[in-house]
Amino acid sequence: MKTKNSQANSEAQLKALLKNARLAAKKSYSPFSQFKVGAALLLKNGEVVTGTNVESISYGLTICAERAALVSAVSKFGPKIRIQAVAVTNLNDGASPPCGACLQMLSEFIDFKAPVVFPAVDGTRTVTFAELLPQAFGIKLN
Repeated sequence: MKTKNSQANSEAQLKALLKNARLAAKKSYSPFSQFKVGAALLLKNGEVVTGTNVESISYGLTICAERAALVSAVSKFGPKIRIQAVAVTNLNDGASPPCGACLQMLSEFIDFKAPVVFPAVDGTRTVTFAELLPQAFGIKLN
């Protein structure tokens, strides 16, 4: 799905991104926790890519919705993608900010000023990516 405007800073755009995340959550494979999570990424090219959590009986092999969306985005558009907004939601009305593993993976593709919207204990919260992961692990490859 492609958005008309590539800027993701408006409330309406973030609301639409959350709606996409919610639709993705409905496809969750979560037979063990029943915690159905969806994520939607707005890419700089205007495309929206979604993902959902996929559990495994071996919990360590479970993949979060954010990483599922990221893997899908890279698979579809290649490694030069850039993320300009992230929305995470769940169907359980619980807090579900992105976990550390998801944040680290996203950090390699996201604008650190990008908004991230997610359910928190006190309601829906929107913060910049840098606020969630101010000291991302990095390594200079060249």
